[in-house]
Amino acid sequence: MKHFLIAALAFSFGTPAQADWQQTLDEARGQTVYWNAWGGDERTNAFIAWVSEQTEAQYGVKVEQVKLSNTAEAVTRVISEKAAGRDQDGSIDMIWINGPNFLAMKDQGLLHGPFVADLPNAQYLDLSPTSAASIDFTVPVEGMESPWRLAKFVFTYDSARVSAVPRTMADFVSWAADHPGGFTHPVPSNFMGATFLKQALIELAPDASVLQNPVSNAAYGVTTAPLWDWYDALRPNMWRDGETFPENESIQQQMLNDGVVDISMSLDPASTAAAIAQGLLPETARVFVPEDGSIGNISFVAIPYNAAHAAGAEVVANFLIAPETQAHMQNIDVLGSFSVLDPSKLDAPALATFAALPASDALPTLESLGPTLLEPHASWMTRLTEDWARRYTK
Repeated sequence: MKHFLIAALAFSFGTPAQADWQQTLDEARGQTVYWNAWGGDERTNAFIAWVSEQTEAQYGVKVEQVKLSNTAEAVTRVISEKAAGRDQDGSIDMIWINGPNFLAMKDQGLLHGPFVADLPNAQYLDLSPTSAASIDFTVPVEGMESPWRLAKFVFTYDSARVSAVPRTMADFVSWAADHPGGFTHPVPSNFMGATFLKQALIELAPDASVLQNPVSNAAYGVTTAPLWDWYDALRPNMWRDGETFPENESIQQQMLNDGVVDISMSLDPASTAAAIAQGLLPETARVFVPEDGSIGNISFVAIPYNAAHAAGAEVVANFLIAPETQAHMQNIDVLGSFSVLDPSKLDAPALATFAALPASDALPTLESLGPTLLEPHASWMTRLTEDWARRYTK
């Protein structure tokens, strides 16, 4: 699969839509796309490097990853460029983006597009109005960002050390009391720590349906009160008494591997199997989710309104949703992220490629991951993390 041809592009450019795409390909050739993406996972970084090799070989488009510790860094840069009147030749061509960051850019008119429906490989996506590829944290995508990988919140534990895990988020309180110091979470200023709080909020809220609407002062107090009661009960039995937190999921995974804590967490259900293969977790590491399911979402890429290489970014976005690319990405020996494509839109050879991918005892099936819980509106995460910082940091 080192150099493959995208079947969806192997046609003559006769129709207006095909001619438009040929124009995009022609414009993109020779461009370098500066993809601003979280750089905290080496397998993801390696995958992006592979994407660059492929797009350069096939389309003459290079990809340079600008590694971020927080996506907000890129959003702030685009906002600063707009304030300075830099409406062309911006420094960012593409951003791995979700939730509040997408909402902020969309609301401020900072996005290029709509462009997704014009990508030839969009034929493999479910772009119906209520599909996961069309909604980002309750915000309609409206063609302003393109999906590329599926995320679902999971916990990892070492089955050799822990015989029973919490069945619900509420059970973490009694579990932590029985395993003092054995649990922590990334700081909520990191998206993984924020997701942990959102997972608990969905379960504990008196009416979780309100989370699908923008946060209001009246709803916030009533909805989050059980969460803070729960967290206050959990915190004293956390690692270092809940006074110190790992910076991100990679550090917490290392803590699990070293036996410092008993549970870690991820938004990639295949990350445990991948880490075992890399020697970063013991062979006995396994995945679990709360019995009522866990938060799931799709990761997207967006193109800023002032991108210097928008055509190249569209070519890369299209490459990311090619069936061959998605199958390569889902391989646990490569990245292991579940595909964003609609299986009903794939032909028999593509389905066979997915079916032949490697398996692992630590790799959950989609069925075992249970129901996918809807992400709250992005404004809830912003309010939640600010409130946590006010309550629990000095």
